[in-house]
Amino acid sequence: MTDPATPAREPLPHAELPVIDTREAFDAAVADLAAGSGPFAVDAERASGFRYSQRAYLIQVYRRGSTVALFDPPALGDLGALADAMRGEEWILHAASQDLACLREVGLDPERIFDTELGARLAGLPRVGLGTVVEDLLGIHLAKEHSAADWSTRPLPQSWLVYAALDVELLPDLRDALAAILDEQGKNEIARQEFDAVLAHRTPVREEPWRRLSGIHAIRQARNLAVARELWEARDAYAREIDTAPGRLVPDAALTAAARVLPASKRELAALKEFTGRASRSQIDRWFAAIEAGRATTDLPQVRPPGDALPPPRVWGDKNPEADARLRAARPAVAEVAERLGLPVENLLTPDYLRRVAWTPPSPADAAGLAAALAALGARPWQVEATAQVIADAFVAPPQTVGEPSEAPS
Repeated sequence: MTDPATPAREPLPHAELPVIDTREAFDAAVADLAAGSGPFAVDAERASGFRYSQRAYLIQVYRRGSTVALFDPPALGDLGALADAMRGEEWILHAASQDLACLREVGLDPERIFDTELGARLAGLPRVGLGTVVEDLLGIHLAKEHSAADWSTRPLPQSWLVYAALDVELLPDLRDALAAILDEQGKNEIARQEFDAVLAHRTPVREEPWRRLSGIHAIRQARNLAVARELWEARDAYAREIDTAPGRLVPDAALTAAARVLPASKRELAALKEFTGRASRSQIDRWFAAIEAGRATTDLPQVRPPGDALPPPRVWGDKNPEADARLRAARPAVAEVAERLGLPVENLLTPDYLRRVAWTPPSPADAAGLAAALAALGARPWQVEATAQVIADAFVAPPQTVGEPSEAPS
């Protein structure tokens, strides 16, 4: 790490950076990247909070021996030649899970990655944001003032493009610094398994996505929930149609307010002060039609949807005292392993996995049984090896004092 007494230096200024949006410029940039050496540093910029889609509006690629390439995917279309040039090489990304979906959407799918955000977590660094890790390890101050910008804007301002270029230009050096720390800590295999797990993960399609509305848990009547569902679906369809983030049209709080009140007319809906948003009045016919559809439907949702969610640990003492005792004993034991390895406890073992084996332990609940149960839940081999025996020992240890909280205070 850099000496904390040494002030961070500013990155070098860039000349004017072009956006690659023509086939001729694309071919030249791909050839330049192919002539470089080492892993590819990759980042993508979306327009989250502005657009409905999560597509990439700018893709930055860099490797040593080349110049930073700033690709405009909507303008270019087919990126097959770029994918071919990058095939078989390691890609460096920061918080890869945020970008892999939009990269795969345009045909860019890595075979091997080094995730610098995850690597920083595994190395036990206290701060893992790109700007802070770059400053801590490379001594460069990386401003992040454009991270929440609308990257669908055209033309893109030069200050944004400089920001975007720096996001990848520094990744090879950052990767090497983190790799050295992980190697020194004996965590190379841990990192490899974690990076492979990020690559293998696919976000499941959520059933009944309308239940993610903020404030929906306060609605406890099936009819009102049906109205909330119809309002969510109407907003989602309109947002998709005009490619705008749904919350920019009508916020969640407005939809749940209307679902609670059930306005009997458009006039009543328009008079509802909680029903806000830039499309709340201009699309009043759309929203009221959704309310009427929810009032009329016979397809009423369940108030409490079926699922495999466990009760919150704070009520385990009443609902399942044996499971509560197991969890009380295992949590500090797992935390001790995490501290010894210099890892955040959530990276050592997903907390939900521990709760599940505590609630319904395998039979027998020995190290082998717990190893199989944890692996079935999705724990990586290194996680199983580090925790299965510890959890098994904790499960047979004397329970903690009755009344001790199951969860550490937030």
